Amino acid sequence: MTQINLGDVRYNATAGAFEARVDIQRSGRTFRYPCMVAGPLTMDMERVRTGLARHALRMSDSGASLLSSI
Repeated sequence: MTQINLGDVRYNATAGAFEARVDIQRSGRTFRYPCMVAGPLTMDMERVRTGLARHALRMSDSGASLLSSI
């Protein structure tokens, strides 16, 4: 089973995007990804979290060369 945990979500006004560290736990291993979702500061936080999780899942399914294990 895959578990997704978001770190602190911050807004980067220069980039116009929300950023967070996202950890994905699979098969007893944790993989960490820096993720970003573009949008205005007023964007719905549930939508932000969903976007960050999707970004991390796309990164984790990109192949072993892009995985960051901790």
